[in-house]
Amino acid sequence: MITIKNERELQGMRTSGRLAAEVLREVCDAVAPGVTTADLDEVAARAISARGAESAFLNYRGYPRNICVSVNDEVIHGIPGNRIIALGDVVSVDVGVRYGGFCGDNAETVLVGVTDPAVIRLVETTRRALEHGIAAVAPGRRLSDVSHAIEKVARAAGCGVVEEFVGHGIGTGLHEEPQVPNFGRAGQGPVMQAGMVFCIEPMFTGGSRKIRVLADGWTVMTVDGSPAAHCEHMVAVVPGGVEILTPR
Repeated sequence: MITIKNERELQGMRTSGRLAAEVLREVCDAVAPGVTTADLDEVAARAISARGAESAFLNYRGYPRNICVSVNDEVIHGIPGNRIIALGDVVSVDVGVRYGGFCGDNAETVLVGVTDPAVIRLVETTRRALEHGIAAVAPGRRLSDVSHAIEKVARAAGCGVVEEFVGHGIGTGLHEEPQVPNFGRAGQGPVMQAGMVFCIEPMFTGGSRKIRVLADGWTVMTVDGSPAAHCEHMVAVVPGGVEILTPR
């Protein structure tokens, strides 16, 4: 995790976060029935290139695409391919970019003509948990206060909380320490200090929290076939509290 030491680093993280958010918006706007997940990856590739940035995901630990697109019971790390988006799908998009030596990372879940109240509630709960997690960020508080705030929202709504994958520090590297779980007791772990930058990313399911990883080594799915949602912001701890670096 980068601890911002000067204005150059702060502006670098702000820029990478803003670009990641812009690309995410473009991809989410392109999600529609009849579009393939590979089409969405192409949208992302063009949007990233147009901004003079690079994908932070492409070839990261062997990952083969520019973004992650996870559909329905896929939680995270879905590899774009020839899957066709259809009405009723839940589509989670995760975008990471590298610009000027700094990384930006964020995610959103899009509902494609979904009418099932339970699925809508799942996605709304995931977004609300992200908001509560961000609201818990402030200098002097403990990092687990963020985790506890997220879990509290999930439990109240009856959502499953994925525990094997968590939020993370970010800076010149995409995934850095510390980890930011979506569960845990308040008042534990590192004390947040101004200058810290990390990603908060609730990953909830509509059923069991149990997951499995496909043979591709990347795609994470719910074991019971229940839908999943994933939302993420990159934030900085600032003297007044928190700054969202991936505004959208």
